[in-house]
Amino acid sequence: MSKTILITGATDGIGLATAKMLVEKGHKVLLHGRNQSKLEAVAESLLALSKDASIECFVADLSKLSDVDALAQAVADKHQRLDVLINNAGVFKTPDAKTADGFDTRFMVNTIAPYRLTQKLLPLIGTDGRIINLSSAAQATVNLEALAGNANVSEMEAYAQSKLAITMWSRLLAEKADAPTVIAVNPGSMLGTKMVKQGFGAEGHDIGIGARILCRAALDSDFKSHSGQYFDNDSGQFAAPHADALNAEKSAAVVKLIDSILTQHTA
Repeated sequence: MSKTILITGATDGIGLATAKMLVEKGHKVLLHGRNQSKLEAVAESLLALSKDASIECFVADLSKLSDVDALAQAVADKHQRLDVLINNAGVFKTPDAKTADGFDTRFMVNTIAPYRLTQKLLPLIGTDGRIINLSSAAQATVNLEALAGNANVSEMEAYAQSKLAITMWSRLLAEKADAPTVIAVNPGSMLGTKMVKQGFGAEGHDIGIGARILCRAALDSDFKSHSGQYFDNDSGQFAAPHADALNAEKSAAVVKLIDSILTQHTA
């Protein structure tokens, strides 16, 4: 049965590869990107894959909370139901380490924006849907001051901490009685994405490795019973995340801070 699936960061890398696979499987794919012309070019290329392809485009800069809210509203205006949300968009190296609101861009795009988008779209997803969050093998203890935008950390530290933070809130959301299936996924280390090429100067491994596991997490029945867990595609199995993600007190502190940030900086 065809599903409606929103993928953030779908104009290149793992997001684009995942979109291609889902279109080929006959699903309705909602593409998110920051650049209108690039998004339209990607949509055109995907439409060429199948005469029955069903694709929609949504433009938003996830470093801006106003854009995140507008994205959620745009999706809700067109759809009463969203079967899967894949929070794929992420940044590692960026020329603008701080957002206009004074937050660390990596934390905003990798952790806070997907949290906000997910909360806004939960009514469309319902208990039968799925939320797939992009985590990473790189996870590090979250500096709450850095998450709040009050402390500067290195690119690698910000990235690793932001990926632990999204893993933390994935687990806590899954524990709610009315939550959909929520799974944090490390799609694979050093895949050949733009992030890896720019950040490490390496070509990386086949992006399809990451796309295939995201498709499985989004669609396969055997993932349905693993809500709140972390899938490590490097080992090919569900595994323990960073110990902090299993610490209820630390995870609650991260989510409390995210909620506080959103309360203070959104209407």
